[in-house]
Amino acid sequence: MLLWFGGMSFVIVVLVFDSPGLDYRLVALGSIVPGVELLFGGPWVMHTLLFPVALMAIVMGLTRHRRLARRRWLGFPIGAFLYLVLEGAWRRTELFWWPAFGLTVPEDARPELKSLAVIVLLEVCGLVAIVWAVRRFRLDEPQRRSLLIHDGRLSRDLMYGSEPSC
Repeated sequence: MLLWFGGMSFVIVVLVFDSPGLDYRLVALGSIVPGVELLFGGPWVMHTLLFPVALMAIVMGLTRHRRLARRRWLGFPIGAFLYLVLEGAWRRTELFWWPAFGLTVPEDARPELKSLAVIVLLEVCGLVAIVWAVRRFRLDEPQRRSLLIHDGRLSRDLMYGSEPSC
């Protein structure tokens, strides 16, 4: 569910933080990476609150006294937090709070398998979010699209609650 996690995380972070300094590529990546764990028999640590908290601590520690680098790299742990929200990971309490309830991952901690209809619906919602972002931030314009692709940023003139002019 790449579009659901990546697209929705991108839009949520844009709407909440409204920051041209974040690297939105890292937000999307951070929201997709925990899903990789499912390909290898997971879930495990990436589906716990410990994972994004540890990522946040690492970013904060490595970017001490480097404000711009910190602002850019915070997108990755923020994306990982949003994965937990969009996945509904808190519903599996023992996994979400691991290792607070012991070091073993409970057998019933696996994510619920969603029906194909639900997966398609979520992916369509993610696609709608992406289309909204393309229009809102005029990513159909080569210069603006290039800024996002190469730097992970959005144009300042379209940030801070300003509406695009038609």
